[in-house]
Amino acid sequence: MTFTTPSSEIDTRIDHLKQRLDKAGIDAALILQNSDLFYFTGTIQQAHLFVPVDGEPLLMVRKDIERAVAESPIRKIVPISRPQELPELLHQNGHTLPRRLGLELDVLPANLYLAYRDIFSGAEISDISTVVRLIRAVKSDHEIGLITTAAGYSDQVADSVREYLREGITEIELAGLIEARARRLGHQGIIRMRLWGSELFYGHLMAGPAAAVPSYLASPTGGAAVSPAVAQGPGFRPIQRREPILFDYVFAHQGYLSDHTRIFAIEGLSDELLQAHQAMLAVQSMVKKEAKPGVRTGDVYDMAVAMATDLGYADNFMGVGDRRIRFIGHGIGIELDEYPFLAQKQRLEFQQNMIVALEPKLIFPGVGVVGIENTHVVTADGLRQLGKFNEEVNVV
Repeated sequence: MTFTTPSSEIDTRIDHLKQRLDKAGIDAALILQNSDLFYFTGTIQQAHLFVPVDGEPLLMVRKDIERAVAESPIRKIVPISRPQELPELLHQNGHTLPRRLGLELDVLPANLYLAYRDIFSGAEISDISTVVRLIRAVKSDHEIGLITTAAGYSDQVADSVREYLREGITEIELAGLIEARARRLGHQGIIRMRLWGSELFYGHLMAGPAAAVPSYLASPTGGAAVSPAVAQGPGFRPIQRREPILFDYVFAHQGYLSDHTRIFAIEGLSDELLQAHQAMLAVQSMVKKEAKPGVRTGDVYDMAVAMATDLGYADNFMGVGDRRIRFIGHGIGIELDEYPFLAQKQRLEFQQNMIVALEPKLIFPGVGVVGIENTHVVTADGLRQLGKFNEEVNVV
């Protein structure tokens, strides 16, 4: 079945891009990255999307053009064999070569940048990555609907933990059973991230001390993993009674993501860990009230750190020592790491209909992880939570 992004969505997104380009004095953009192609065209093929400030966008597809035509509302779609054909194709379709051309320089490999600089030798190359990410940060009703559906699936996948969890099952076996449930629900199997070198497979399911093992990933949790080649996520350790089991999973539905963390335990947890978990629920509650349009994301981060400190968890909030990460949440949509970041010194302000994953967590080396994560919509009254699954420690 082909899921088509409504033409009105694509038209609005293209118009927003044109307005931003015009304001920046850039004549046209050339969109190349998969997530951005999907956002602005509704299809992910080997393609170039040319968006001039004046005129209709042109989608030039190498492979597969039939799928691009079936999936994308873009009105002008033509074949291309190699990038060197770009100037002639633009000329044939009524476009003049831009004097200033925008490219996604945050993700474009250097060799491709050099190639496009030669192809458009008469143009000044400008970075439009921030422009694109700011446009994508504010979601439409269509996008919010897809992410809301994804959050509902996140709840269903979390509920399946109860069915499979037992003492002695390894982290990786439990993860496989849960991921199979997600796949049956329609999980697309790919979680896209923009940050160089970042990748994720479904999420993290780790128990006890293994959940507190740090990794290279920009995340408060790491995991022992199955090998150094992965260096994150579940490993072969058997799950024990009375230890926190971290369920931190992303559901991907028709391109859009929901990020979702819950804590499980067999027979229960110590009073100290239960109290720590309650502290993170309190931090989440505070942030949900404070994160309103016009408020700086960095200010909310500072509030969360101050509250965690007041509650006695300064040494364990979002990591330990130099391994601590300096954010408590992130934007989410087609990619897991979208704008805005609820991070230290961030000056970007919340806007209505941004989507953020808020994840206050405590890391206790040698013991485990407690905390919460939910995907939220920014509203005039604060954050509206999409995930509904029980937020207390789920005892099996």
